Amino acid sequence: MTTLEHHDYDVIIIGAGGAGMRAAIEAKERGLRVALICKSLLGKAHTVMAEGGVAAAMGNVYEEDNWKVHFRDTMRGGKMLNHWRMAQLHAQESPDRVQELEKWGALFDRTKDGKILQRDFGGHRYARLAHVGDRTGLELIRTLQQKAVSLDIDVFMECKVVRLLTGDDGSVTGAVAYWRPTGEFVTFAAKAVVLATGGVGKSWKFTSNSWEGTGDGHAVALWAGAELIDMECVQFHPTGMVWPLSVRGILVTEGVRGDGGVLKNSEGERFMFNYIADMFKAETADSEAEADRWYDDHTAGRRPPELLPRDEVARSINSEVKAGRGSPHGGVFLDIASRRSAEVIRRRLPSMYHQFMELAGVDITQEAMEVGPTCHYIMGGVRVEPDNGATSVPGLFAAGEVSGGMHGSNRLGGNSLSDLLVFGRRAGMGAADFAEGRAGDVPKLEESLIRHYIDEALEPFTRDEGENPYDLQHDLQEMMQTNVGIIRTGPELDEALEKLEVLKERVNNISVKGGRAYNPGWNLATDLPAMLTVSTCVALGARERKESRGGQTREDFPKADPELGKINFVSRQPAGGGFNEEIKISPEPLPEMPDELKALLEEAPK
Repeated sequence: MTTLEHHDYDVIIIGAGGAGMRAAIEAKERGLRVALICKSLLGKAHTVMAEGGVAAAMGNVYEEDNWKVHFRDTMRGGKMLNHWRMAQLHAQESPDRVQELEKWGALFDRTKDGKILQRDFGGHRYARLAHVGDRTGLELIRTLQQKAVSLDIDVFMECKVVRLLTGDDGSVTGAVAYWRPTGEFVTFAAKAVVLATGGVGKSWKFTSNSWEGTGDGHAVALWAGAELIDMECVQFHPTGMVWPLSVRGILVTEGVRGDGGVLKNSEGERFMFNYIADMFKAETADSEAEADRWYDDHTAGRRPPELLPRDEVARSINSEVKAGRGSPHGGVFLDIASRRSAEVIRRRLPSMYHQFMELAGVDITQEAMEVGPTCHYIMGGVRVEPDNGATSVPGLFAAGEVSGGMHGSNRLGGNSLSDLLVFGRRAGMGAADFAEGRAGDVPKLEESLIRHYIDEALEPFTRDEGENPYDLQHDLQEMMQTNVGIIRTGPELDEALEKLEVLKERVNNISVKGGRAYNPGWNLATDLPAMLTVSTCVALGARERKESRGGQTREDFPKADPELGKINFVSRQPAGGGFNEEIKISPEPLPEMPDELKALLEEAPK
């Protein structure tokens, strides 16, 4: 085999968003040899799109806020499908992670007495999102990047991982990747690997995700023998841009609604009031008593219905559009102009002001925005141990959006940034512990396996004729939007799975022209197997979960099933397999929650 570029490390982190950088910082501070590998450029992770804030019960605006209330909000927002231990750790540790960011140089908006200011967000009982205007994700990335650079962590940018490598004992040994600018392959050997690769949204037609969100981490974990859970739970953010079409799906931060924006239909009606009375009784509760608690908690006098959990708001918007009361371009109107002064809007929401002015020619200080649901986040992901991010594959860890369990069936706004800080740190700790305890030198890699994965990636170049990868991507996105979108039915999901099998056959016939350097067609060809693997897991889970719960809405099963509320659906594949291997899905009971935490969920809101 031709000599390849090769690197040895104690820990490699795949993905350089908030979770990846926080994991890298933790492992590096333990004195280990650490590398960050990112598909794009350092600092350009999708974390920057999380604009509204970091959810943490610091009590700076409402003194009565605390981790117990945050835990309860997170569990209820996730419709009780969350891993209780992850929700507990997240609620308890988020304030420390925010203060740590501030110590490292993050600049947050302040209260009059100098504390970190916190804003309202959907599903949160109290205002608890620490923020920097509407650019919080950018500030978080800037701060973590500066910290990582100061620690002299090695960074491999524009480097795409195609496969994880495992040894005879099933433990992870490293990864095979290639440089996107040159097409040359590179291998990494490591004692431990952390996946922090983000989401899967590019499999849908309308999404807030950037081009990187193709589910690479979910797929390579599954192919290596790790388990995925609850992949059917996909969040459609209520407010993405709907016009012009070139920017459809780009996120409109929940901070607009947190700062007073309201949703109106084409008749000028603030329609969310029409939905709040029924939604909890019909869709989110396993009993009348639970329904009443949900209703009381989320519709307290000071909380507008626009700040209900995202799944509820997205479905309400979808219903208005289907009823013919949508905006001219197929969404609804988000109005903050009539609620706040121009000066306040420009100060509190500078990114949104410029985004609409530059991309849509809309001055949000004077007129309403057109918004609609957009595929935004996947709650499902790689199954991990809450305390250390360990997967079922020895030496493989995961954190951030690629991991599952923390958010249940629906994520509350702002919990993503605190999630990646809390569990990025914990995954870094877990990987460092594993690397320190792994006997001997960095594992040797199996050359025959490396050659096989390289040949697999290069196969599109061997065909003179075949499928165009862009045609395939288009057909996948159209099908997922239509059949596995915000509202699902059994027959549509059956059809989706049949079409996915056809798409897999077409992927095996992709043809790419030109050389490997700067070849976007080939880059897409290497993304498509992951996209199809993830899409199959989502469709399988959606078909098996015959209920409506959070990000999983079945029109033919409109209510939550109390028994399915106790179940994770787990996706598995033989270790060493690929996207052509059959994916098996099975129900498994949720971990049992301790009585003292159950009692917190029964407490009436104060």
